[in-house]
Amino acid sequence: MIGLVGGLVTGISPCILPVLPVIFLSGGVQGPKPTVPSEENTGGGRVSTVEAPVETKPPRSRPYLIILGLVVSFTLVTLFGSLLLSVLGLPQDVLRWAGLIVLALIGIGLIVPKFEHLLEKPFSWIPQRRPDANRGGFALGLGLGAVYVPCAGPVLAAITVAGSTGQIGLDTIVLTSTFAIGAALPLLIFALAGRRVAERVKAFRKRQRGIRITAGIVMIALAIGLVFNLPQLLQRAIPDYTSGLQNDINNSEQVKKALNLGGLENDQNKDLDLCTDGAKELESCGKAPDIKEIQQWFNTPGGAPVDLAQLRGKVVLIDFWAYSCINCQRSIPHVTAWDKAYRDAGLQVIGVHSPEYAFEKEPGNVKAAADKFGIGYPVALDNNLSTWTNYRNRFWPAHYLIDADGTVRHIKFGEGDYQTTEKLIRELLTKANPNVRLPAATGTADDTPDTAAITRETYLGSTKRVNFAGTEDYTAGAKTFAYPATQPPDTFVLKGDWTLTSQNITPTRADGKILLNYRAKEVRMVLSGNGTVTYTAKGQTKTIQVNGTPNSYQLLSTQAIEAGSLDVTVGSGVQAFSFTFG
Repeated sequence: MIGLVGGLVTGISPCILPVLPVIFLSGGVQGPKPTVPSEENTGGGRVSTVEAPVETKPPRSRPYLIILGLVVSFTLVTLFGSLLLSVLGLPQDVLRWAGLIVLALIGIGLIVPKFEHLLEKPFSWIPQRRPDANRGGFALGLGLGAVYVPCAGPVLAAITVAGSTGQIGLDTIVLTSTFAIGAALPLLIFALAGRRVAERVKAFRKRQRGIRITAGIVMIALAIGLVFNLPQLLQRAIPDYTSGLQNDINNSEQVKKALNLGGLENDQNKDLDLCTDGAKELESCGKAPDIKEIQQWFNTPGGAPVDLAQLRGKVVLIDFWAYSCINCQRSIPHVTAWDKAYRDAGLQVIGVHSPEYAFEKEPGNVKAAADKFGIGYPVALDNNLSTWTNYRNRFWPAHYLIDADGTVRHIKFGEGDYQTTEKLIRELLTKANPNVRLPAATGTADDTPDTAAITRETYLGSTKRVNFAGTEDYTAGAKTFAYPATQPPDTFVLKGDWTLTSQNITPTRADGKILLNYRAKEVRMVLSGNGTVTYTAKGQTKTIQVNGTPNSYQLLSTQAIEAGSLDVTVGSGVQAFSFTFG
């Protein structure tokens, strides 16, 4: 049920707007009128001369075939697309480009009838002497399903992650199918509306040739627009009128359960729950799951992958991280210190970079961050969260400690308790090699803050926003904000004209202002683009230059946790993603 409801909400959201003209026109388009030979009498008998057009009825099955093709294509691409491409060694966007080509070809076919006959022939399920374009539409649905990716909500995220793991069960298939059907139902209504118009409106029937050409042009324009991501501009310009419904679904217990990656069990990870988060002593939690479906490796010879099976005899620490995560940034100094101290003693650290934001999927961004943090151990780009899911992980950062026999012996979610983790590393190294000489403990200072004493991480994007205290509707699109008369602690408000997207906000024209009330001893912002950010705190005003890909910028740092306010001016051309606190 949650899949169907989630799909329905997605299907009426601004995401479907770019495809509505195509669906409407295609649903009502008649195929080119078939012709039959006419005969005339001659002195020598009857011979075939010219072909006479035969009247056709408006297409009745076409809308259903379009939506059927869309559901089938979307379901297969979402569940099995990544697996297929991985097996074939093809780039992840091959299916999208294939869908775009199909749309363009069908658009040409609507303009050139003979070409459409060739395209529709493979999908003429009922044997017939001539391909009947009136029965067509399935191929169009297949093309749309490959490129029509609804706004990524939690339900779709859960489906995508499950599909990427290769552990696809009946529940996942049902969830995917119901989501696709839910998203497609509103499109079917528009397709049927197009057919209804074709049946009832005389002018529509008389001008079928012109309407076919129009539909073809619109379809080609959609394909070109998708190439350049132009539909995203339309979605940003139109307020997200479904945000209230989406929030209700996102916060439902069913969706939370679906997104609880710790529940995606398989034969490799079924024993991981035998480990207790942050246990003080070593435990035994089954063989370590595979590191799987990694897009790219850093800090390995020639970018070669790391195979856990080839690390038997070594103690392995797997660190799940994301480079813009403040919690990970505080954890990394401990991990890099352990790597330097114990590498020669038999410790192998592997960083699995599992992105939280879309920009964290860019290899260049991750490589630059790894270099900045002094990471010299292998780093795996887990862009599809396949390894993350295979380890039933749910946190940034997360540490999995594996002994020399390949058994998981310790799991720690989140920051802190580094002394315990280091103690257990030393125990496993000694067990693996009783003659090993270990250096002194690293003694890296633990800067983990008391989370109850500081403001929680504050996301600024419309779908992830946290701690907004304004009275305005905080949904995607261009909006004007004003500071309220009062503002509670641990919140932010906006002033001026802003453009909100799902992941960040940016001033629409002139500079935009943010007023932040916080509790922390360190405040940082994740920013990207080109421009300046000026902020005032404790009577002092400072300006930082933002240039390039998303990164975390420190705004202030104090000796102890304090309550205060930051008045931030974000310049035009700068995208703000979040505030993080230490």
